[in-house]
Amino acid sequence: MQGKIVKGISGFYYVHAAESGIYECKAKGLFRLLKMKPLTGDSVEIAVIDEQEKTGNIEKILPRKNELLRPAVANIDMALVVFAVASPQPNLNLLDRYLIFMQSAQVPVTICFNKMELADSGEQTRLAQIYSQCGCPVLFTSVKQQKGICELRRALAEKTTAVSGPSGVGKSSLINLLQPQAGMETGEISRKIERGKQTTRHTQLIYLDGSAYIMDTPGFSSLYLPQMEKEELKQFYPEFAPYENECRFLGCSHISEPDCGVKRAASQGVIHAVRYENYRQLYEELKERKKY
Repeated sequence: MQGKIVKGISGFYYVHAAESGIYECKAKGLFRLLKMKPLTGDSVEIAVIDEQEKTGNIEKILPRKNELLRPAVANIDMALVVFAVASPQPNLNLLDRYLIFMQSAQVPVTICFNKMELADSGEQTRLAQIYSQCGCPVLFTSVKQQKGICELRRALAEKTTAVSGPSGVGKSSLINLLQPQAGMETGEISRKIERGKQTTRHTQLIYLDGSAYIMDTPGFSSLYLPQMEKEELKQFYPEFAPYENECRFLGCSHISEPDCGVKRAASQGVIHAVRYENYRQLYEELKERKKY
């Protein structure tokens, strides 16, 4: 029987098989020998041990399209990076880290600013302008007012999406609005593992409709940049590209060189100052990391 892992915890994997329900499975020891660990989102083949108790063993992990380490998920079509417009105030340096992390894994990203009812239109416009040239769609939503939800559903359609972002931004509330039965689905697993489900501690795959799934993932308040050379960082800032041919030096880092087209564009406001400052800080972080 084939299915998809919707959650893994304490060595147990919960596999959703179409029209059969969720099976509690263990992974064969073979995977440890192969140094393979099943991930949420994996398509797998299972052998049913007890149909009534819905238990089984994972026999095979089918080929993965991609995988992320943080959150630990597989077969992702898109990452929805959720931040609040306020409460908590958005840490845009952290947001840039999320974008770089996902894009370095070649996962397309959509940015979602939630809790839009807590900020005026001026703040929403400011956030939209900062990320208008980052290469990612930007959405604004409100669970409380149920605004922006139709646009969000369109973005999620026919995709398996990892929902990521710091704690407290309303990721679980968004998911519960998109799929009111999400609590029931997590409840079926929670009863088996006898653990609460109010705070997301583990990645959970939830079916929406058609072929759309979303993954609720644990929130992170910090995120290290992936391993890369500092010279690679600028490729994650696509708004720099149109001005790089104005730099005096080939391979300009856009940090300390004179006559830099990117720095000039940033000083003129053509490249948003917040994005350039985040780039500068992250570049210095990579530079310091290299020393050690």
